[in-house]
Amino acid sequence: MQKRKEKDQGFEQSLNTLEEIVEQLESGELPLEKTLELFEEGVAIARRCQSQLEEAERRVDLLLRERKEIKVVPFDQNRAATAVESPRSEDEEDETQENSQDDSIPF
Repeated sequence: MQKRKEKDQGFEQSLNTLEEIVEQLESGELPLEKTLELFEEGVAIARRCQSQLEEAERRVDLLLRERKEIKVVPFDQNRAATAVESPRSEDEEDETQENSQDDSIPF
């Protein structure tokens, strides 16, 4: 019956449940059968969360395209990682903003 309740959980609750499962698995104190059961449950929850995120992304994309307000572009993880690793000075940021007319949201 507990698994049925988890199917009805929202994204945040599912994520919390997944974090609890990960903590239990990382403890290394569970018997093999319980470990496998929790792992299987965790995989199912992770898939459900991924599906919910993909659905939310589709809805946001649809809303933006309907209004034709913002150009949607794919998110570039390499570019984002570089920005985090090497922050720019204020002068560099001002120059980049002046040269950039891109009002897109990375999706």
